[in-house]
Amino acid sequence: MKYAYEDLSDRQFEILIVLLCQRLLGVSVQPFASGPDGGRDAKFVGKAELHPSSASPWDGITIIQAKHTNGYNRSFSETDFYSEAGTSTVLAKEIPRIVKLRTNKELDHYMLFANRRLAGSAESEIRAYIAKQCNIPQVSIFLCGLEQLEIWLKTFPEVPTQANLDPVDSPLIVSPDDLAEVVQALARQMPSLSVLVDDPPTSRVTYEQKNTLNNMSDEYARAQRKKYLKETTQIRTFLAAPENLDLLRAYESVADEFQLKIIAKRKDYQTFDSVMEYLVDLLFNRDPVLRQLAHKRLTRAVLFYMYWNCDIGAVGDAETN
Repeated sequence: MKYAYEDLSDRQFEILIVLLCQRLLGVSVQPFASGPDGGRDAKFVGKAELHPSSASPWDGITIIQAKHTNGYNRSFSETDFYSEAGTSTVLAKEIPRIVKLRTNKELDHYMLFANRRLAGSAESEIRAYIAKQCNIPQVSIFLCGLEQLEIWLKTFPEVPTQANLDPVDSPLIVSPDDLAEVVQALARQMPSLSVLVDDPPTSRVTYEQKNTLNNMSDEYARAQRKKYLKETTQIRTFLAAPENLDLLRAYESVADEFQLKIIAKRKDYQTFDSVMEYLVDLLFNRDPVLRQLAHKRLTRAVLFYMYWNCDIGAVGDAETN
């Protein structure tokens, strides 16, 4: 399960991290009020229950920080967050505060959470940087990015519920990762897929009937069909190829996710034109692969294929025929 961390406020993200740390360290994790935090969002004093492990837990004063961003697809290694030579990065501004806590013997261990991706090389580099700047042993520093955060929220499923981090109540949010993989592979093979057939892949309801069911405007529907209908058979041929089985599964996973999110949030959009354009904008904003000029048209074509193939959107009673 993925969550829309970007749509939380800074304070909501801090609360989420405090609740999670209460599971990892202990229920006595103490959150601090909003405002200047002096280098800390929460504190735990004592022997941790589960971190780094139950066999060898941290003991002493653990300071916890949560750094939230509203940006999409951000990472720890971006220069606004960390640069060894930078003086105005997010991390550089925290270093003096951490040093002060360490000097005053108010910090033995340090945990930094952010809704950013964290690669292994960046983790090692940043942890070594903090250790050197703040005189903290590397084994007493922990960095948590989106990957580890997702694992822990699956381990402690009650935490997102308590933090009101419910995907159903979030805006229409979808993950572009699998779709980017499909689009990239499709772009490589598209020149060899020369079969052009205008018949829909599956006979369910007519295009006009489906547009009425989904409240898609005639003008938008005609424009979509004119631009992308010729690609539907190419996409279907590509997905049906035995060597593309993994990509077919990725496509099906994306289509299922889109459909469920659309069902959950359909009432928020007056027309299906708005749903389609929201999806396109969100995908382009979230994934650099999809927003490449060479992939933009193909991304729209794949979304149209999902609609044309009745993988997304209502299809009425004819779906069971």
